[in-house]
Amino acid sequence: MFPYDAQPAAAVQAPPQSIPGVLEVLQTIEATCVDGDGLKWFNWLYLAVTQSVENRVNAGGFNDTAWLAELDVQFASLYFTSLYAALTGAPCPGSWEALFLRRGQTEISRIQFALAGMNAHINHDLPLAIVANCKARNSVPRHGTPQYDDYTALNATLDSLIDMAKKNLNVRLLGDPLPAVSHLEDLFASWDLADFREGAWRHAESIWQDSTLAATSLEGTIEKITAFASEALLVPVS
Repeated sequence: MFPYDAQPAAAVQAPPQSIPGVLEVLQTIEATCVDGDGLKWFNWLYLAVTQSVENRVNAGGFNDTAWLAELDVQFASLYFTSLYAALTGAPCPGSWEALFLRRGQTEISRIQFALAGMNAHINHDLPLAIVANCKARNSVPRHGTPQYDDYTALNATLDSLIDMAKKNLNVRLLGDPLPAVSHLEDLFASWDLADFREGAWRHAESIWQDSTLAATSLEGTIEKITAFASEALLVPVS
């Protein structure tokens, strides 16, 4: 943990109500975290993602702009809830635990922290956010709906941000150069945001359709698989 953890904990304690509210919290975390904090680099990428989503929402052109904007808020709230738990010593989802426990390990690269956070957030949090948003907006998570079309319309924008992060964050946590050959090449090759977002939507459909018991079991399985992937993503670079 870091000596300033009380500041981001205070920032994420109350759930945001809008995309500008989400951005305000992310900007507070960005301003608080030092370069040697792995949390900073996931948050840096997530801030860029959220700013891009806000720009797209404000530009219009979606079938259901209100649904998409609310999804962004529901989605961010899950990250903030997990972060608040970790910063205050409470249990947090295993999918996030690897990142929070390794925040200060300087042999890990910035891009690894960024992608481990995206792994936890997309593969674990996003299905839950889709389900919660559909309940709140009286819609159904189903392929072929206007909401699904809006959801996938963001993929190209988000992919470009992942590519930007792969270039800009390809250094160790403190900014030192990485070895010329490492396992990061395989990590980059396996990372496909559109595939992960499609998987999140399919999981949301399953959670929606299943009985309460089956849905709870699926959510537990998703968390375990995502936690395993986060551990793999954060193997130190030698």
